[in-house]
Amino acid sequence: MKVTCICMAGLPGQPETSASVSGDVITVDGVPYDLSAVPDGGFAEPEGENHPFIGRIERIDGGLHVRLRWIYSDATAEPHQPAVQPAFLAIIGPVPDPIVRKSLTSEVAA
Repeated sequence: MKVTCICMAGLPGQPETSASVSGDVITVDGVPYDLSAVPDGGFAEPEGENHPFIGRIERIDGGLHVRLRWIYSDATAEPHQPAVQPAFLAIIGPVPDPIVRKSLTSEVAA
C-alpha cells in the first residue's frame, strides 16, 4: 500500500495520527479500514466526514494508493516541515512517522 501523508498541525490537545498496514487493511488511530473491495484499476470515494482519507482510494497494478490526513502536535514538531508530501510503501506494520520532530536537545534548552 502506498500511503501519502497530508501533514497538518492539530489543535492543542488533539491526538496525533498513527497508522499501520496489514495487507489491504489500514488502521488509523485504532480504527481499521478494510480496502480489499477496491478493484484493480478502480477506486473508491470515501463517504462522510468520519474518515482520515483525502481524495480517492485507488488500486493501481494491484497496489492500493491512499492519501491520509496526518495530524501532528506543534509541541513536538519542528516549525518547518518538508514541502513535499511524504509517501511510504507499507505492506505490514506501522506507517513511519512523517513528521520532522524537535530534537531532545532543543526541548531541554527550551
